Amino acid sequence: MRTRLLALPAAAALAFSLAACGATSDTGASDTGSSEPSAAAVECEYVDSAGGVRDVASPEAPASGVVDVTLETNAGDITMALDGDRTPCTVASFVSLAEQGYYDDSPCHRLTTQGIFVLQCGDPSGTGMGGPGYSYADELDGTETYPAGTVAMANAGPDTNGSQFFLVYEDTSLPPSYTVFGELSPQGLDLVAQIASAGAEGGAADGAPAQPVTITGVSLG
Repeated sequence: MRTRLLALPAAAALAFSLAACGATSDTGASDTGSSEPSAAAVECEYVDSAGGVRDVASPEAPASGVVDVTLETNAGDITMALDGDRTPCTVASFVSLAEQGYYDDSPCHRLTTQGIFVLQCGDPSGTGMGGPGYSYADELDGTETYPAGTVAMANAGPDTNGSQFFLVYEDTSLPPSYTVFGELSPQGLDLVAQIASAGAEGGAADGAPAQPVTITGVSLG
């Protein structure tokens, strides 16, 4: 499946691809009155879908708190922090996939250099069409923005999240349709920007990075 980003004119719109089906998730406010849901109040539903690249199990429980992550790549370590309080189902999925080795030896298959400025990763097949064999709902509140340093989920339309995610290396205008679940560290942002400075293959505005990037492993904590 493919979805087109409405931030660009139709002729230049760029696709975020992910083979997945819809899912739903119910969230509730915490006892403290915070706008963020508490882990105890969250139900995450992971629905079987086509396009599974590797055999993995779905998460067993929602996440909470801040999860520090290092994407170990052939270009260096990309460090970031994930927000399990704001997006418990998304972070639970990412952590579960990382712990199962799903992201190991997987390419970042897409770099965009016009209109939107992202490095997209998370499909071990490298085709941009693969996923974990399940999908789940968006975690959006309508205030999402995508400045440099944002870590967000790629999707193929509403409630089709799977394993693919994107790293924003320059401020980017997008509709609030992509779950924001973390933030790059300054060092992580610098490295992604350095990768992006080489452009996409053949000088294209959208394509595989000219400097190939492979996630060799993921460290948590």
